[in-house]
Amino acid sequence: MARSFDLFMNFDGNCREALDFYSKAFNSEPNGLMTYSDAPASSGCIVSEDDKDRIMFCNLPIFGCNVMFCDIPSGSGLIKGNNISPTIGSDDQDEIRRVFNALKDGGVIEMDLQKTFWSDLYGMVTDRFGIIWQVCHFTP
Repeated sequence: MARSFDLFMNFDGNCREALDFYSKAFNSEPNGLMTYSDAPASSGCIVSEDDKDRIMFCNLPIFGCNVMFCDIPSGSGLIKGNNISPTIGSDDQDEIRRVFNALKDGGVIEMDLQKTFWSDLYGMVTDRFGIIWQVCHFTP
């Protein structure tokens, strides 16, 4: 079974600046950069003119950990200090369901498990301790 534990970091329009800063600090190269305007039309993602050039996704390997970066859509209300979430990945959909269901006990579902254009099974939940978790099925 393939598994991953990663971090997801959100920014409010300055993701490119952050990527540049962290790339230099950790001597690492970002990969997989995707803007909101790059999202497939079939995704149903509605992109405002203000957000089209914001980064929707990018990876930066840091000391063996995959750190994912994203600009949140304009007006979403980013709270500095609460903009990092652990991300759990597995190639076993049953394991993803089990972890998601365990984390939602006493928590709040932010996005129920569902198919997205980036994953067959993805969900986001804030656990009872206020930690925002993302869980994602992936194919190795």
